[in-house]
Amino acid sequence: MRHGYLASTAVGLLMLAWPALAEIAISANDNKLVLVNGVGTVVKDPPPDTISIIDVKGGKAKLLTEIAVPASVVGPPLSVAIAPGEKLALVTAAMKINPADPTKQVADNKLSVIDLESNPPKVIATLETGASPAGLSINRQGTMALVANREEGSVSVFKIAGKQVTAAGKVAIADAKSGVSHPMFTPDGKTALVTRDGDSFISVLKIDGDQVTYTKRDMSAGQRPYGMDISSRGDFAVVANIGRGGGDSDTVSLIDMKAEPPRVVDTITVGQTPEGIKISPDGRTIGVVVMNGSNKAKESPFLSDHGKLVLLTVKGKKFVRLAEAKIGHWSQGVAFASDNKTILVGNMVEKNVQIFQLDDGKLANTGEIKVGGGSAAVRFADKPVKVKAD
Repeated sequence: MRHGYLASTAVGLLMLAWPALAEIAISANDNKLVLVNGVGTVVKDPPPDTISIIDVKGGKAKLLTEIAVPASVVGPPLSVAIAPGEKLALVTAAMKINPADPTKQVADNKLSVIDLESNPPKVIATLETGASPAGLSINRQGTMALVANREEGSVSVFKIAGKQVTAAGKVAIADAKSGVSHPMFTPDGKTALVTRDGDSFISVLKIDGDQVTYTKRDMSAGQRPYGMDISSRGDFAVVANIGRGGGDSDTVSLIDMKAEPPRVVDTITVGQTPEGIKISPDGRTIGVVVMNGSNKAKESPFLSDHGKLVLLTVKGKKFVRLAEAKIGHWSQGVAFASDNKTILVGNMVEKNVQIFQLDDGKLANTGEIKVGGGSAAVRFADKPVKVKAD
């Protein structure tokens, strides 16, 4: 009942508010998996997964609408991407309920294409990827998307022309055990980095027009590199290394993208299981969502009653801590609005998106938005930037 009421009410808001949007974020919500005493457990006869479309204006956030879209918490919390101009969104579904055994999940292969200009927004195409598509990104030119196929060791390439998205092949990276997790474009769209949590490498891809190739250049950061982002100036990248989940403090690594070739130059400890990671649009602040043991069983000595939002910055090719705040449980994605101050964090257990404000180096929790499922990923569009010619 709650979902139906929420959707119908939100659509009414949408019809009034959509033309005056300041900026939107999307939360991809998984209803198939819940946390039961530290164990991800498949829900019996779950409601459909959803996406929540959130309007952010003046530091405040408002839920506009929710629609049914396949999603998954499996993989980095970067399984949704919004094209520049906010007319189109893509969402991957890494897992689905096993039709042969509804108590388990199996790999899915869906990429949903959402028309954000439609009122209400709607899925206009469902495309096939490789096995278990997880993290994805759209280049800042809005012409290409890359999707990491976690159970195939490959990256799927899609061309974007307006609202038409078409498959343009795959790039083989390594074997299926490599755990290819998340791709991210440089601002000029000519290079991409891809995390591999299975064998703990970060691979470099070259992009020439519609052609994407694996350069065979691999970097080593920490254990199990997972989520990743590249700054809007293209000068550095950051990688969340989720570790082995054994209660030890895990790390975030810094990649110097101006070095030839790019290389890891610093690593900092942030706590148990850094999942979401994102750089503010101005490149000055790095947000990291750290589970902090909030996903552990009640008898675990590593259990904590909250996750952490950790903010870092980069000075002289070194990380510097800025601020920290408590968040929910089994938390996933983090996203910065274009004001560089409004920060969204998605929580799986609470089924909400928390809103934070960064002011003069201090973080303030200013509210939350309930969403139709566990928030598995949250993201704004990566806006186009001016890049100097070669």
